[in-house]
Amino acid sequence: MPRASRRRGEAAQRHADTLRFVLFEARPAGLLFPQLVRASELSPSQVRAGLACLRDIIAENGWPPLIWTRADGYQLGADRAALEAYERAVLAEKLTEFRRFITGTVALHAAAHPRDKWIKHIIAQLNSIESTLDLVVSA
Repeated sequence: MPRASRRRGEAAQRHADTLRFVLFEARPAGLLFPQLVRASELSPSQVRAGLACLRDIIAENGWPPLIWTRADGYQLGADRAALEAYERAVLAEKLTEFRRFITGTVALHAAAHPRDKWIKHIIAQLNSIESTLDLVVSA
């Protein structure tokens, strides 16, 4: 992910405006990444920076959200079912990433230093977060 300074620079904001216009014109359909690159006439890196900035701008202004699906690509203002499916997919991805971090890093640290106060605290907190994410994803 680009640094915050790159996401919010003037160039990124111009790219975000271009992408918002292109996505708004494509509504209700979405655009896959290559289509978004062609339609906006921006480079792939400019589109990535613009998408990151656009998400920030959308959040600040309370505009309809930007989501991505494998079938439809990027789209603005999806219906409730599409938003819920997107949220579940993102949370499931984060849960998988989180579990891999726990088993691949934290558990090995705990095995190497079982009496370490830091690792005991981290394991307790991470288990709580994992449990909460699991409940949300499976609900």
